[in-house]
Amino acid sequence: MTPLRLTWVQPEDLLGHELHQARQDGREPSAVAARWRAAGGPPAPLRAGASPHRVSRYLRQLAEDLLDELADLPSALRDDEPTDLSSIKALCPHWPTEPIRPPEPTHPTERPAPTEQSHPAQPASTPPARARATFPAPATYTRRLEAAWLGRSAGCLLGKPVEKLPLSAIRRLAAVTGNWPLTTWFTARGVPQELLTAHPWNRRSAPTSLAENIDGMPEDDDLNYPLLNLLLLARHGRDFTTADVAALWLDELPAGRTFTAERVAYRNLLTGIEPPHTARHRNPFREWIGALIRADVHGWTNPGDPASAAEQAHRDATLTHTANGVYAAMFVAATIAEAATGTHDIHQCLRTGLTVVPPHSRLARAITHALRLTAATGDFDTIVDELHATYADHHWVHAIPNTALLTAALTHADGDYTASICRAVSGGWDTDSNGATAGSIAGLLTGSPDALPDRWTAPLKNRLATSIADFNGIGFDTLAHLTLRETPHP
Repeated sequence: MTPLRLTWVQPEDLLGHELHQARQDGREPSAVAARWRAAGGPPAPLRAGASPHRVSRYLRQLAEDLLDELADLPSALRDDEPTDLSSIKALCPHWPTEPIRPPEPTHPTERPAPTEQSHPAQPASTPPARARATFPAPATYTRRLEAAWLGRSAGCLLGKPVEKLPLSAIRRLAAVTGNWPLTTWFTARGVPQELLTAHPWNRRSAPTSLAENIDGMPEDDDLNYPLLNLLLLARHGRDFTTADVAALWLDELPAGRTFTAERVAYRNLLTGIEPPHTARHRNPFREWIGALIRADVHGWTNPGDPASAAEQAHRDATLTHTANGVYAAMFVAATIAEAATGTHDIHQCLRTGLTVVPPHSRLARAITHALRLTAATGDFDTIVDELHATYADHHWVHAIPNTALLTAALTHADGDYTASICRAVSGGWDTDSNGATAGSIAGLLTGSPDALPDRWTAPLKNRLATSIADFNGIGFDTLAHLTLRETPHP
């Protein structure tokens, strides 16, 4: 009988990741690492969520003890990379001023129009205050939201078959079918068997995400979390707490649909650990991409209000993440809130996103690095190669390299939808998550589902599969209307 190797929770696997995380976030783990190696402890799995074999009871217990010891090590980056919101805001000199909002009634049709008010003068070093939020007309914004949902889904689906594959394999699999630079779905037709043997498609995704197999949008955690956040806002409103997020997950999110930091936090909840400690306890994935992929709804429901979007994303993210993992979610939420105003300027959107990231954090440096690379280099493959060289010591799911790649893809594509998702996916690392977020933002910028090319939207058949609540089989047009209900507007 094949033993069950549950991914992302085995202590002996977590320790290797925590040692790596400690080196990256300014702690000194060498003494702990030496003890683990001397005892015969294995390194962290490179791409899988669990090592293939069990270890002894002694090694498992040692791993648990060492995880706790590592958590107590002081970080040299603590002052530049806080997790609590007040400290983050204190470090951000250009934190966006919250716009004036109309009172929020119980039903969208009852919302009054905004009134004229004024803000006190702002210091000269800060951007101009927003006098009022940008409230799109409901009919217009519903179309915009539908484009964002469709865009997110198609971008995710494009990246699913090559998730976990190295960059060189992605390029070869696309090139051999004449699809490089990437412009459309991956296909197995025409791919030599020896290449497929060396670099097989993602096992779970290939049956539903290769061009010849697509039949609606299959289930994916990159779509499950936006659905959960719709439920979160519907049940708890915009003032939800991190504890509300936790309770909703326990009610509606199957444990088997969680991965990395989310799975560890879920396990922590079940053992009686409360948030925000759920994000830290034996959770080496707390700066990975999981919180970023949950951020879209916070941006969609705050058009023109990046501050509120970032604060909602923060309350969501701190269930599972800390520091740069949280900043990545805030960055995306604020970027989307700006994109939701109807602008077509992706560069302004990204600049707005950067205002909610502590400027001396590793994430801010990565985003800035990506922007400078893109400004200096015309060839996107060259940009990607430089990013992979710079962040070679990061896991393929880590938030820092993936956010840098996302920024580079959106910037280089200049907001174009197809170019945005294809660049995000062709850059490797967490391909489906990067494709999803790029698709959400670029889809929103198009302003309408009609502006998205048919080759991306027609195969989705206006149908999303999921195990979340009663959403299975729902259409993207319906999701847009549900999202509008949670969006303040006149």
